[in-house]
Amino acid sequence: MNVAIIGASGYTGLELIKILLTHPKFNIVYIANSTGEENVQELHPCLDGVTNIEVSKANAKDVSKVASLAFLALPHKTSMSFAKELLDLGIKVVDLSADYRLELETYEKHYCEHEDKDHIEESVYGLPEYFKEDIKKSNLVANPGCYPTASLLALLPFIDYIQEGTPIFIDAKSGVSGAGKKLSELTHFVNLNENCLAYNPFNHRHMPEIEEKIRVLKDKKFQINFVPHLIPVSRGMLVSVFATLKDEVDVEKILENRYLDNEFVRIRKTPVDVKSVAGTNYCDIFVARNGKALFINSSIDNLLRGASSQAVVNANIMCGFEEYEGIPKIAYVP
Repeated sequence: MNVAIIGASGYTGLELIKILLTHPKFNIVYIANSTGEENVQELHPCLDGVTNIEVSKANAKDVSKVASLAFLALPHKTSMSFAKELLDLGIKVVDLSADYRLELETYEKHYCEHEDKDHIEESVYGLPEYFKEDIKKSNLVANPGCYPTASLLALLPFIDYIQEGTPIFIDAKSGVSGAGKKLSELTHFVNLNENCLAYNPFNHRHMPEIEEKIRVLKDKKFQINFVPHLIPVSRGMLVSVFATLKDEVDVEKILENRYLDNEFVRIRKTPVDVKSVAGTNYCDIFVARNGKALFINSSIDNLLRGASSQAVVNANIMCGFEEYEGIPKIAYVP
């Protein structure tokens, strides 16, 4: 199947290219950004000698002439206008932005007015362990954010066992690549090197995404208290969840049973770390309790499981291929 990558300049765009270059079923025929007029080797020097596809200026009609599926690695708001054109032209879309992840009211409260209200109702949330059957029937998959991916995979198996009416606290730490390529004072080397800091506590846009998916999947409403942090690593994400159980249940068995048949969720016997998942599609999860106090610890590569490799898994499912076709078990991460 011929595919396009729109938004190839960023970190997730590069990771998509790297995965799809060796994918046995997907063939990259179109790579684009906002300007075009250069070779992909100029855009990403690490691809020198690997591929020499020309980078085009993004155009939906041009995509429709050569590809059947498009990956959109674009910022929110920019993505929805491009996705609308592609969908109307009959192209399947995996969108890595936030534009189709949320219900309309929630999205407009935390982002901006939505310009594609027709298609937002058709979108499926791309967390394969929980929405696989819906993804199979969809033409538009909204790839989850990295923080919600790590948080939901950790938390969802326990929602039925957590005391309703009690708050859930999520302490999440991300590598700097999660902020994208755009320069800022926050991510300046001198500021972040040998440093660690919280940002947007209780106000981060991924907090309502986590709350909404718990309600949609479990029909329960919990107050999620989400605090993200930046840590001085290039890639990786570490999430710690704290909650109160109804009863003193066997939390290890609950976790093992939920992900028994999920190849890329690994249950750990000791607390997890970011280095063990760097360069992979794995989500590592550890759980412990102290009486009714629950602690869940998860880690992912924010650029892969939190974005690009998960997007390819979703595309595989959409297109009827094996779920993990072309997804490497391990990769070298410089």
